[in-house]
Amino acid sequence: MTSKANHPRLTIGTRGSPLALAQTHETRDRLAAAWPELAAEGAIAVQIIQTTGDMVQNRPLAEIGGKGLFTKELDESMLDGRIDLAVHSMKDVPTVLPDGIVLPCVLPREDVRDAFLSLKAKSLDELPAGAVIGSASLRRGAQILNKRPDLKVVNFRGNVQSRLRKLEEGVVDATLLAMAGLNRLGLSHHATSALATDFMLPAVAQGAIGITCRADDEQAHTFLAALNCPETMVRITAERAFLLTLDGSCRTPIAALAELDGDDLSFRGLIVSPDGRTIHATTRRGKAADAEAMGKDAGEELKRIAGPGFFEQKA
Repeated sequence: MTSKANHPRLTIGTRGSPLALAQTHETRDRLAAAWPELAAEGAIAVQIIQTTGDMVQNRPLAEIGGKGLFTKELDESMLDGRIDLAVHSMKDVPTVLPDGIVLPCVLPREDVRDAFLSLKAKSLDELPAGAVIGSASLRRGAQILNKRPDLKVVNFRGNVQSRLRKLEEGVVDATLLAMAGLNRLGLSHHATSALATDFMLPAVAQGAIGITCRADDEQAHTFLAALNCPETMVRITAERAFLLTLDGSCRTPIAALAELDGDDLSFRGLIVSPDGRTIHATTRRGKAADAEAMGKDAGEELKRIAGPGFFEQKA
């Protein structure tokens, strides 16, 4: 007779990168701590699923289809019933989810800042003219060029470890990574400095882990309800509403950050032309309950100011 322990109660799908696995293990541990039946050996299975975004490393994301490339195969596995949950970096999750999939849970948000990494300079300001910065993010690249048009930004993809290795090999003079990812991997000592958010506004939902499930999976909803962080959910709701209104993708340099103080929500958002020459920014203050409306209103304002064709500009 086979024991129930050999049949997982939940199967979590994840990408295979060290950061994705660290985030999935955090999710698994939180589930086991919240629910005794999930603490038993074998109660939670982890299934690694390779995504298109992981397989194609030599081209910018914008060229191969944008953000959904890190979630598509996970979504398909969930809808097919092969996995029950999927763990994502929220900044990789498209603003519109596939039919039948919902996002009921986000974990407490990590450090939202970008990290500056260089073996040749202590800060972006200290880099010499013509220095090469590697970045896979149009948002980071555009904000860098806005501040330092004399620098050269090149496409620089791969997981955190491979980017650190390329930096050490001198492929680029500097790079930027999310502080959250470095912290979760125990690699924060590699950061030369953390960039203040008023200097480099982060990506929408940067530092947040999101967990999706099927809309009709009552068991998954029950398990995840114990893990959801309401404060993080409010903040990313404002930011994702801003992104959705601007129809943001990996082709569009968009940044936003919502911060909560009790029930008071403050929001900052900006859009930058890919070449960094033009920047439009806005702010909002309101209540947590109005998070979605605030983000949408801010996005509509910048859409009006920028005018048609703003994001079609080339760097």
